[in-house]
Amino acid sequence: EVLDRAREADMFIIHTREGHRPDMSDVPPAKKRRSPAIGEEGPMGRILIRGEYGHDIVDELQPKKGEIVLDKPGKGAFYQTDLQLILKNRNIESLIVMGVTTHVCVHSTIREAHDRGYECLMIEDGTATFDPEDQKAAIRMINQQGGIFGWTTSSEEVLKSINKKGADDG
Repeated sequence: EVLDRAREADMFIIHTREGHRPDMSDVPPAKKRRSPAIGEEGPMGRILIRGEYGHDIVDELQPKKGEIVLDKPGKGAFYQTDLQLILKNRNIESLIVMGVTTHVCVHSTIREAHDRGYECLMIEDGTATFDPEDQKAAIRMINQQGGIFGWTTSSEEVLKSINKKGADDG
């Protein structure tokens, strides 16, 4: 619903997905040791390999024409991508972040964004982890010390804000 409403408000949308080259030449040995399933055959193709069905964005959230899709070889969306250039060229200073997994890719992206001077808002019910305890911890870490990396809120609150303000007002 948030994605649909953001589209209606003509907000700038970027999709990201972690994945690697089919020959796995961009998978560092340490990453492969920690995640030995990378490249293995799974029910939706080779795990975390670009071009495989399981690497793609889920059908319900598929990008629309004109929305950017960034393939990233790491956890954070800034690592070895042109995300910062895209944001800078559009004078974007604030990000609304959703996705999986909260404690890994989402957290990495928010931390990278914060280090680069962006304000970040994570939608709590627009993110997920495998373990509910990890979700609670990830939310707590963002909010601690007055919002050390950014802030979190519910999709309901974001939807109210988009309705109230629209894309041009914030």
